[in-house]
Amino acid sequence: MAGALEHIRILDLSRVLAGPYCTMVLGDLGAEVIKVEAPGGSDETRKWGPPFQEGVSAYYLCTNRNKKSITIDLKSKEGIKQIKELIRESDVVINNFRTGTMERFELDYETLSEINPGLIYCSITGFGETGPYQAMPGYDFIIQAMSGLMSITGDEDTGPQKLGVAITDILTGLYACIGIQGALLERSQSGKGQKLDIALYDTAVSALVNIGSNYLMSGKIPTPLGNNHANIVPYQTFKTKDGEMVIAVGNDRQFQALCDVINKPELKTDPRFLTNPNRVEHREELIPLLQNVLLHYPTNDWLEKCKQQKIPCGPIQNIAEVANDKQLLAREMFINLPHPTAGTINMIGSPLKLSRTPVTYRHHPPDAGEHNSVIFKQLGVSNKKI
Repeated sequence: MAGALEHIRILDLSRVLAGPYCTMVLGDLGAEVIKVEAPGGSDETRKWGPPFQEGVSAYYLCTNRNKKSITIDLKSKEGIKQIKELIRESDVVINNFRTGTMERFELDYETLSEINPGLIYCSITGFGETGPYQAMPGYDFIIQAMSGLMSITGDEDTGPQKLGVAITDILTGLYACIGIQGALLERSQSGKGQKLDIALYDTAVSALVNIGSNYLMSGKIPTPLGNNHANIVPYQTFKTKDGEMVIAVGNDRQFQALCDVINKPELKTDPRFLTNPNRVEHREELIPLLQNVLLHYPTNDWLEKCKQQKIPCGPIQNIAEVANDKQLLAREMFINLPHPTAGTINMIGSPLKLSRTPVTYRHHPPDAGEHNSVIFKQLGVSNKKI
């Protein structure tokens, strides 16, 4: 069955996470992705670990399926010539070099668009290609700190906290993916390519959503609330007799139902708690009342009672529990692929479910230069030179 993007060729000059995550999503959708590294492999994640499986890094594997790999020396004239030849037959080129690097290689948008006027050129950097920070290197941890995300994560006891994964890299990869597909759609009408300038810093600030909007409206600097919600109450974790759970009351009807579940009908008519704005204002009075009752019974008992009353709730699962969750297994969110070096590798699958052009898992994450022979032969390079 044809993939949604099977007619698209992408030249991937990126490494680590944001760029490779973007190109893996596009590859899952059917695009031909050619990953370019320096001879020997220059994607740093190949060496990040443990864990390793037969010397192959789990980190590298997580974002590099559905790609072919070639190695080119961009510091040589021959290497630049090879890239330009590939550009002629590519729809998209993506890189995450520091601002100015592609210009030094003479692989900037202006140069490459002369070779291929329909080229979609996506540049991912820490801070973007304009502004006073443009030359600064950008790493997810630094971006989480500078963007305000860490200032609202954690609580008074922990201080600022980063998310457990490199979330700004992931979000930037997704924004790049959206931008690339938008540019491809526009190209189908105009016939013209364009440049995308995608920054981790911009992306992280966009992810502030309601918290950012709260500040812009009120001028009040938000503080970290731990697992509590800034605009909805009760919407947080609660301790139970044997653990913890999440209860996420999204409207007044659900709060009324929660009062019945915990056998506290008097709370339904308490003027402090009648509406969500009331409950936000009186958070410090309401939460201890709820917490005291929830400590009396185990998590599963409360989960069942809440579900019966259609109150959003859920257990706090560790990754092992997630990997065995029957819902995720039914949705085929865990896959395995044969790998020439690592053997059978287990991976998280794609969340994209397309009815007519479903995602496919065609290629294992490639070893460095694994497809040199195939790709360079297409360029007319002799076996001896390869």
